[in-house]
Amino acid sequence: MNSTGSVPEEPVRLEGFATRDLYDRREKIFTRYAGGFFQRLQFFTGWPLLIGFFLLPWIQFAGQPVVTFDLPQRQIHLFNMTFFPGELWLPGWLVVIAATGLFTFTAMFGRLWCGYTCPQTVWTAIFMWAEQITEGPGQQRVRLAQAPWSVGKIVKRTLKHSIWLVCATLTGLTFVGYFTEMGALTLNIVTFQASGQATLWVVVFSAATYFNAGWLRERVCLSVCPYARLQAAMFDANTLTVSYDPGRGEPRRERSTEVDNAQTSERKSGDCIDCGLCVQVCPVGIDIRNGLQYECTGCAHCVDACAEVMQKMEYPPGLIRYTSQNALTNSATRWYRGRSVWSLAALLVLITGFAFALSNRAPFDVEVQRVRGELYQRTVEGLVTNQYEVQILNKSQGVTAYQLDVDSALPLAILSTREFTIQPGTRVNLPLILRATPESIVLANTRVTVQLCDIATSECVADSTSFQGPLR
Repeated sequence: MNSTGSVPEEPVRLEGFATRDLYDRREKIFTRYAGGFFQRLQFFTGWPLLIGFFLLPWIQFAGQPVVTFDLPQRQIHLFNMTFFPGELWLPGWLVVIAATGLFTFTAMFGRLWCGYTCPQTVWTAIFMWAEQITEGPGQQRVRLAQAPWSVGKIVKRTLKHSIWLVCATLTGLTFVGYFTEMGALTLNIVTFQASGQATLWVVVFSAATYFNAGWLRERVCLSVCPYARLQAAMFDANTLTVSYDPGRGEPRRERSTEVDNAQTSERKSGDCIDCGLCVQVCPVGIDIRNGLQYECTGCAHCVDACAEVMQKMEYPPGLIRYTSQNALTNSATRWYRGRSVWSLAALLVLITGFAFALSNRAPFDVEVQRVRGELYQRTVEGLVTNQYEVQILNKSQGVTAYQLDVDSALPLAILSTREFTIQPGTRVNLPLILRATPESIVLANTRVTVQLCDIATSECVADSTSFQGPLR
């Protein structure tokens, strides 16, 4: 058995290279708690994400949750803005900005997202914490897993899985709460009055959380998430990664502090004492001393564990640290290089464009369409009329009063209501009838601009149509 508590199989060697079967049975990893600066940093980066996830569906703004994905109405509510079907490219733009930012910061600083803020990392840490408080430290959990079933083992496993199920259920309930009203959903679930569809989705997302964070864990990062496979396209020799310094650590051997202190400044061995703690604390079960591996999520647990050992051995810290491959080979690390400059520029352009589009987003829309049928009609007085349908969408969060006007080369009279109010988030269809005298019509087709203005703010939007008349 190795230091992680798993029983490795003998690797098959082919011409001097170690290989392994990609379909081998997964061995459970029993991680050891390391503590240290970076694990405390992970706590302060992960918990705000966790708290925000659980609180956002409960926070109300202008009578509705600050974040809601209303699928039946095909709307997305973000704080004081509502995005309608014709505006879903704006939330899509946010996704592009997030992807570009992830690529940019990964190229410069490695997998900080994976190590500190990824939901898979945060939820897995919670489930591992539940294991530690119910089953004990890593080696104790190894012995418990190998021990025969007993009352004590059943109690510990039951308590652990109970905590897992509570966390998973709260996660599934909150996730569904982003798509429906959270208070009503919670009340209906608790009182067993929720619809079958809502209950089904809560169960599905709860089960997904339970298996992902409790059972699959690192396998999601290694086999499901494509981010790890894209590292080769993002990383270069200047990227900041968690790395072992072989020039300082090799050759490694076990030794005590007294033996080392007896040596002079010319030590025959490196600083690595081969304690194996860097492997025991790794949540994906790799040995960072073998070099950069795609499995590494950049959590820096091995950095904290090694720093503690170096302190006990009275060595300087940094045998395992955040650094670049260039720094390990005594070359200069270039933070500003072609890839980072261009990606930062692209990110800045995307953010600027999004801010401009958002600031110029009108709080209401108007669309004018001709009523199907005759091109024009004549009244008993001989006047020419055209009929239209005006579609108005109030995208604001409040009841708004509007005024309708037309602008054309023809002296047109409006026979419909010109002032009206519309409820927030509502689309209405209003009739519009325009009238002109036959003598004023010079062309059979005259351009008409229909303008809709917010009476309170004087902000206006317009749409164009045409007024049809008889040929002269």
